[in-house]
Amino acid sequence: MTVPMDGHDVHLSEALIRDFAISLKGSLIGPSDNQYDESRAIWNGMIDRRPALIARCLDSTDVAAAVDFARSNHICLSVRGGGHGVAGNAVCDDGLVIDLSGMASIDVDPERRTVGAGAGALLGDLDRTTQQFGLAVPAGTVSETGIAGLTLGGGMGWLSRRYGLTCDNLISVEMVTAGGEVLRADDSSHPDLMWGLRGGGGNFGIVTKFEYQAHLVGPTVLAGFLLHPIARAQEFFDFYGRYTADAPEELTTIGVIRIMPPVSSVPTDLQGVLVAGTGVCWSGDIDQGRRVLEPLRNYGAPLSDTIAPIPFVEHQAILDLGVPAGLHYYEKSENLPALTPDLIEVLVHHGEQVSSPYAFVGLFQLGGQVEHVAEDDAAYTQRDAAYSLIMSAGWEAPGKADIHTNWVRSFWKAVQPFSIGGGYINFMSHDDGNDRVEAAYGSSKYARLTELKNRYDPNNLFRLNQNIKPTQRV
Repeated sequence: MTVPMDGHDVHLSEALIRDFAISLKGSLIGPSDNQYDESRAIWNGMIDRRPALIARCLDSTDVAAAVDFARSNHICLSVRGGGHGVAGNAVCDDGLVIDLSGMASIDVDPERRTVGAGAGALLGDLDRTTQQFGLAVPAGTVSETGIAGLTLGGGMGWLSRRYGLTCDNLISVEMVTAGGEVLRADDSSHPDLMWGLRGGGGNFGIVTKFEYQAHLVGPTVLAGFLLHPIARAQEFFDFYGRYTADAPEELTTIGVIRIMPPVSSVPTDLQGVLVAGTGVCWSGDIDQGRRVLEPLRNYGAPLSDTIAPIPFVEHQAILDLGVPAGLHYYEKSENLPALTPDLIEVLVHHGEQVSSPYAFVGLFQLGGQVEHVAEDDAAYTQRDAAYSLIMSAGWEAPGKADIHTNWVRSFWKAVQPFSIGGGYINFMSHDDGNDRVEAAYGSSKYARLTELKNRYDPNNLFRLNQNIKPTQRV
């Protein structure tokens, strides 16, 4: 097998590939195998790449062997956890995909309220397992998201304001380095690395196991969606901005503008209707939550109010049908300050032009415990942002990509004057360059991350990510 790499061809003999396959406890998949097309497919159907080999690893020893194989043979590698990242970095052309999906075990220590999770686990796996003990790890909003990329990029979701980001609840990791070494990092051992892993992405190695702090949550939360006519969006978001500014930490909201998709969870009379509104999750006392939410629920005349006590696990999957696997997706992100009339006008104007029923505007409310973590305590940055804005296009027909990507880019350009300077790396697409990555961290943190990259991956073996570029090679 011959694969192109950095302008020259790399030959991988059948004997070399056979020996690599034998060394794995898991399996090695190539283009001639029946599982190949299924194994290379990821959530974002816009990404259609053909790796030379896919190594389905079962433990850190397998991962180390795969890293050694890629490094010693000078071929590109990518790392697949859940395969849900919009940028599509989980899969590469012509190189080796290190697939962690077989490493999905989850262990809960209810006494210490800690959770150990394999890097192939999905958010839904984590939620279902921890909720058996009345616990939860603050994480994302779509149950099919992989925990690995989510955690390493920051991890925001319905519990963030009360308990912090996913990376803020990261206690330790097991990781394979670029040199094939398996190490454990925590705040006592390799504390500099732990700092970088809390928001710095997959730049420094392949995390094979995460240990999290969990919290008492549920099993029932007060949650759902309030939807208003798009004609009242400006007024609604003006009220929403004032309401969320003083909201208790037990409440997290996500403001939204979208065409309601044709899915079973949406009432028939709302499917295809352009709406503005908010999703809410109150994780504290239910009766107190009802009182706190009363002003929001009594505002205007909503088209729909589904807020009710609901199992936390069920609420965590409530957005799944709106972002189905296999569609084409393109996103951009900006961190925003408090809402002003001018900013709301931009959000509503471009939200009204949303390009499909699977496109949306999302305002992830931050503050609370996200802001209370000191800025220098983790690579994740811009903790003073009031909201993280996602502009996400989703569509079915590949021939119409320009319509949807142009909507995102136009929107993104219009919101730039209001940005506090960067966006969320987990919401970045395949064409966001190094300047966007540096802006996401700021120059000071980016310099510190570069020092870590120089130490742990000076040759940039782990470069299919929101890449921190090393400044030296060995």
